[in-house]
Amino acid sequence: MRTVTLSSTLLSLALAGAAHAQSSADAAPRTPPDPTTLDRLRVHGQRPSTVATPAQARERLRQRAGATAWIDGESYREGRVGTLADALGYAPGVFVQPRFGAEEARLSIRGSGLQRTFHGRGLELLQDGSPLNLADGGFDFQAVEPLSARYIEVYRGANALEYGAATLGGAIDFVSPTGYDAAPLRVRAEAGAFGYRRGQIAVAGASGRADGYASLSGTSQDGFRDHAEQENYRLFANAGYRFSEALDGRVYLTHVDTRSALPGNLTLDESRRDPRLAAPGNLALNQRRDYRLDRIAGRLAWSPSATGTLTLSAYYADKSLHHPIFQVLRQDSRDYGLDLRWRGEYQALGLRHTLIAGAAFAQGDVDDRRWFNLAGQPGAPSNRFDQRARNAKVYVENQSWLSPQWVLSLGAQALRSQRRSRDLLIVGGRDESFDKDYSGVSPKLGVRYLAGDGLQLYANLSRSLEPPSFGELSGGPGVTPVDKQRADSGEIGLRLERGGLSLDVAAYRARIRGELLALNDANGNPLGTVNAGRTLHQGLELGLGWNFGKDWTVSASYLYNDFRFDGDRSYGDNDLAGVPPQQLRAKLRWSRDPRFYLEPNLEWTPQGYYIDHANSFKAPGYTVAGLRVGGRIASQWSWFADARNLADRKWIASTNAIADARGLDGRNFLPGDGRGLYFGVEWSAR
Repeated sequence: MRTVTLSSTLLSLALAGAAHAQSSADAAPRTPPDPTTLDRLRVHGQRPSTVATPAQARERLRQRAGATAWIDGESYREGRVGTLADALGYAPGVFVQPRFGAEEARLSIRGSGLQRTFHGRGLELLQDGSPLNLADGGFDFQAVEPLSARYIEVYRGANALEYGAATLGGAIDFVSPTGYDAAPLRVRAEAGAFGYRRGQIAVAGASGRADGYASLSGTSQDGFRDHAEQENYRLFANAGYRFSEALDGRVYLTHVDTRSALPGNLTLDESRRDPRLAAPGNLALNQRRDYRLDRIAGRLAWSPSATGTLTLSAYYADKSLHHPIFQVLRQDSRDYGLDLRWRGEYQALGLRHTLIAGAAFAQGDVDDRRWFNLAGQPGAPSNRFDQRARNAKVYVENQSWLSPQWVLSLGAQALRSQRRSRDLLIVGGRDESFDKDYSGVSPKLGVRYLAGDGLQLYANLSRSLEPPSFGELSGGPGVTPVDKQRADSGEIGLRLERGGLSLDVAAYRARIRGELLALNDANGNPLGTVNAGRTLHQGLELGLGWNFGKDWTVSASYLYNDFRFDGDRSYGDNDLAGVPPQQLRAKLRWSRDPRFYLEPNLEWTPQGYYIDHANSFKAPGYTVAGLRVGGRIASQWSWFADARNLADRKWIASTNAIADARGLDGRNFLPGDGRGLYFGVEWSAR
């Protein structure tokens, strides 16, 4: 693999430091803090009022008439942070499963983008409220660095209307540290099994009206499986300036350079015999995904009063992808967008109200070139497309306090999208050009009841609308462009924070028309995407955190998923393929003082699930146990040892979702990592 100049510096870091922190997701309450373990807030000058503190962000999430979650960026630093599952695994309602110990994963909320195990869809990823998705709706997992997030906000389903999103799954916002709330210097190193190495150095500071933060990180690994090497480097930086008491601005810079070999899928029999194998076709074609991203974003916030803020955001992203798979793909894309958003409180008709209103525009242009794959090198050209995606949306939501206990929420999003593709290399006399326009309105009605003593009840009804990405529109030969996906959803739930107990429970039901299903044949070859007739997604999301006794904390996230066809002509009421009906992640923590903690953990999928819509072949369930220990040394040092899959189980982390396996064991399975031990240290200046 190519060596990047920065790698020797980043991956040889042997120092680290981090303030001891407990999990702060809504589902996992804090252990009563020791004063010596609190992160210190450094204010050199006056912190801008438009930069939300963690406490303000948590309160904003609690005010949603629906399911949300808040994750403290410190909570997951107490173990290996190699994948999004390490950061989001305990967030209530989030299903995240790495493909092969890599950053690409199946990331889904309520069955969004269910068919995808790569290049996500069905969610809106944000950085400080600004979209990370491409204009066509797809997103890259490598565009996120959990180590450079101060906290993460999760808006499930229609609750993402807070940021104008109206997808089935909702939105996840990675909020960056600033010079006001980050340590002046922080250094981290991780190392462990399968050649895994990861390092980060972050600096921050503030002076007068200006502040800044920068994080430089690097990761490499050989991987548990053959042909699974990775090498990733990321720079995330932001700088802010307060022009006056009412006006401040911030600029965000991102550079990502990642190189990943793809080991591919195995049969279930191969996975049981030797899960380290790579698929023969992936080896023969040297399949991989190499990706570079440069992104700049800016935000200007004006607060004419203490109760309202008008925010103007803009971004530009330049991406280059080299992706040898069954063909060699090279895509150069440029995406840019604008968002104007108002959030404020006002009084009317004797009632208190909170109004969110905004308008957003995004455009992306893609030069998509394709060649026949000759052992990983481009052969003869096979196709070329000039593609453009545009989205324009307006959104509004108003919350009204009808009484001290009852809050009513009314909102809607109006969306108009365009997907245009020009076939520049006609193959076989067939022109694959298309122009598709999509539009619609997605309303929402929600209610909250504040029962007192830390208890909230809520319910909502909503509609979502999701145009296809280019991956769905040009997914295979002979496939006509598909229509939008629409869903009508209902949700009820509760939030409870009382003493040492935190509970997050949500039940939902979504009736979907035209669900976008990306189908493969039994050998994993793409057939394209179709709109299903009617499908049903319903389930239960549970997050639990409980401090009991003096030294014990238990945290858990449980999902019950019931996703199925609804009277389909081909599949009847069959289960939708690709996701287990149940999943539990749980951990028990013992810590008498900050110098040491002991934390056994468990991931449990109690039953198998179908890998095909015909329901002819299943992936098995699994139980994987781990153990984490660590603690603080003096005030600036911390360490951890993180043991994964202690019993060295052979288990299936994820699968394809195909039309019909015909009861045969094809290459549709992605084995999970074997037993591994990881160590890390951090050092943080005070």
